[in-house]
Amino acid sequence: MDVGGGAVAGDGASSTSSAVSQWTFTLSQRYQHLLDKSTPHVLYRWIFFATIAFIFAIRVIMVQGFYIITYALGIYIIQLLIAFLSPQVDPEVDGPTLPTRGSDEFRPFVRRLPEFKFWYSLSKAVCIAFVLTFFSAFDVPVFWPILLFYWLVLFVSTMKRQIMHMVKYKYVPFTFGKQRYGKKAPSTDERSVSKP
Repeated sequence: MDVGGGAVAGDGASSTSSAVSQWTFTLSQRYQHLLDKSTPHVLYRWIFFATIAFIFAIRVIMVQGFYIITYALGIYIIQLLIAFLSPQVDPEVDGPTLPTRGSDEFRPFVRRLPEFKFWYSLSKAVCIAFVLTFFSAFDVPVFWPILLFYWLVLFVSTMKRQIMHMVKYKYVPFTFGKQRYGKKAPSTDERSVSKP
């Protein structure tokens, strides 16, 4: 019971934690707003990713270390790429839901990992890997050509399996703009009019 009318003990800590939570909430809202605004700007997002990946590569080359971090990042990139190239509904597990004949209903390709989440996960991973290069505990001495060779073998075998899956179930995970059809052949009436 507080008879003196003064502040309750611990009230200062409560206001400090409230201020910190308010600050983090505001910061997370601004971050989310920035991500939302970047969604339609695909080219600029990928340029940003290429820039941070280049900075990370320069950092690894300059310090001549952190090859384990780079290898782990490469494995994670392969995993994201497979999810990006795979359909949301796997025809091997759920049966062929994609159209296989011309008479089947058209269903657009829906990715397991959408492009924005793919970009966001890649960017986050590169940023985390970049931060880890400042801690010497993660600089494990390894012979990097072996890691690079093993990563290339893993990448080639994984992509081969994915391409075989695409061919088997007849889907293409890429679309390049609006589909254009060939010009309509002129009818016999049009040919006779065009001749002098």
